[in-house]
Amino acid sequence: MSKLHLVFGGRVRDPQGLDFVDLNQIHLVGVYPNYAEAVDAWRANAQRTVDDAEMKYVVVHLHRLLEPELGEKA
Repeated sequence: MSKLHLVFGGRVRDPQGLDFVDLNQIHLVGVYPNYAEAVDAWRANAQRTVDDAEMKYVVVHLHRLLEPELGEKA
């Protein structure tokens, strides 16, 4: 199975948390076939919004959600 990664971002209530203010305004950057490409996409978007402390982009390890029994081996 591919090690899929999702990159998305949006405005958060607290810059240290993941409580997104408006789920309808989430920016879905994309799904990537490996972590390196996902990090590149994350970095590009995070740097673009670096001056806005309430904007946050994250990388989600979709492969871990799809096959949690594999744990850290996946």
